[in-house]
Amino acid sequence: MRYLRTDHHTIIILLMINIFTILISTTSFSQQLVPVPSPAQLRWQNYERIMFLHFAPNTWTGLEQDNNSLPLNRINPEKLNTDQWCRVAKSWGAKMVVFVAKHSGGFCWWQTSTTEYSVQNIPWREGKGDLLADLSKSCDKYGLDLGVYIYPGDKTWGAGLGSGGRTKDPEKQEAYNKVFRQQLTEVLSKYKPMKEVWFDGSCVIDISDILEKCASDAVIFQGPQATIRWVGNERGIAPYPNWYTVNQSDMKTGTSHALHSDPNGDTYAPVEVDVPFLMTPKTYKWFWAPNTDDMILSIPDLMDIYNKSVGRGSVLLLNATPDTTGLIPQSHVKRYTEFDKALNQRFSKPVASSSGEGNVLEIGLKKMVPVNCVVIQEDIAQGQRVRSFVIEGFSGGQWKTIKEGSSVGSKRIEEFPTVNVSRVRLRITGAVATPVIKNFSLFSIKKPEQDGKSTSTENSFVNLGGWDHRTFTANWQDFSLDLTPYMINKVGQFELKFQMISHDRDFEKAGTGGYGLEFKDWKIELYGTPNPEAIRMKSSGVFQINNSQHITGETETKVVFKTQIRTKPGGSVGTIDLKMIGFE
Repeated sequence: MRYLRTDHHTIIILLMINIFTILISTTSFSQQLVPVPSPAQLRWQNYERIMFLHFAPNTWTGLEQDNNSLPLNRINPEKLNTDQWCRVAKSWGAKMVVFVAKHSGGFCWWQTSTTEYSVQNIPWREGKGDLLADLSKSCDKYGLDLGVYIYPGDKTWGAGLGSGGRTKDPEKQEAYNKVFRQQLTEVLSKYKPMKEVWFDGSCVIDISDILEKCASDAVIFQGPQATIRWVGNERGIAPYPNWYTVNQSDMKTGTSHALHSDPNGDTYAPVEVDVPFLMTPKTYKWFWAPNTDDMILSIPDLMDIYNKSVGRGSVLLLNATPDTTGLIPQSHVKRYTEFDKALNQRFSKPVASSSGEGNVLEIGLKKMVPVNCVVIQEDIAQGQRVRSFVIEGFSGGQWKTIKEGSSVGSKRIEEFPTVNVSRVRLRITGAVATPVIKNFSLFSIKKPEQDGKSTSTENSFVNLGGWDHRTFTANWQDFSLDLTPYMINKVGQFELKFQMISHDRDFEKAGTGGYGLEFKDWKIELYGTPNPEAIRMKSSGVFQINNSQHITGETETKVVFKTQIRTKPGGSVGTIDLKMIGFE
């Protein structure tokens, strides 16, 4: 882990620039060792916007999960043009493309000897095409970096959805390990250097040596070698505050996400927000399907997602869905262009800007100016230092609080009702080392309509049942709960709670053993395969479940909670409730 220690110093600078003045002052903060990003992490955070590309047999079937039923001779994207993909990425300001080279069904878009279920057995370019090679060249042509999503599992090997590469039949594990290791080596060594490697749902196969050799300059998404974290939902919402640090013990699980953030953590691992381009309040699609233009995110929705991802210090990974011709549809292209235009209209012309070190940055204006938005950016190369801040405006002869906040990081966008001010200041009220603000900008923006209509997440409990003094005994007994109906089209973090609501009043009977339930050997099963990385006990009877897989009614996926339960000496009555943990 890299750290940076700063020195105590006091600076007062008065600078006259055109129509406004800027005042910067500093006082001493307690200086701590601050985790700082690696060069790969810093480059990745500076991208701000990345384009995801989902293209697989699913594109032809219209399904979100490949059921391996499509005849390969139907996959012939005759107009496929990776230059067009890259132009679309550039059109909305993306700095990198992350391509899904192998999804959960196992189909591979590059030339490989590891499977027959690949590009070599489709009509496109008579089986000699290599989509990764084409995309690599196009990224070079358009000045984009390239990342790759390669699913650790493979249905044909019995390593299905959410398996992380763990085969249902243990006797097949060693053989599949060799297959996946070869696949990963191929995609990381045959093309331009990958700057991000995506392992959806973690990776239980040891590939540490391959990553060290072939992807030392890339950020890693999930798995024991992860250097960035999943946000925990697919609705485009990062938490606030959004801390970049986490404890190493959480990172080593391979499934650490935003809820594990700790401002005092010892490991730097920022958060990525992946979000589909096709989404409604009730469902969404990662892959193209006919008649889905009504699912294209609106400009207000996209702006809301931007504010709640990039504007909360995360990196936005926005999807794109080429159709069966191999092109991104024109209706989609138009919306990406409109999104970029909306971003430029809102943020390209600040009223005034400042930068500097210290606990106060003040911008003075020569006249009263309407302001309703500020953008704050730390120099994150020196770590995430700010812990709390206040934005104040000067009007009527006095300073008035406009907004208060906590984390800043790479970018914090704060919007508020319009105020007319002659001066605005950023006052850092808490920091672990001297704040280094590389940008503090004021804006007067026009919002044509209310941002955000489809990105809310649920945050209330649903009752799944309960127990009384007869349900469990003093002996351990198996207990299972099918959670599938509650996770359809809901990717994210869930909390399963066994909540005691009353207990036996016979204190002599309870003795020192107490009341309630005891648990052991808890696990989540997907496709009948245990997924221990997907669950942890938060506290007694409260389980945090990580569902990173898009489960739909079209698959046979089952999400089953299993554990062993026994009652303590004192009998009890309680409820079993489930909620999806959401960010507002």
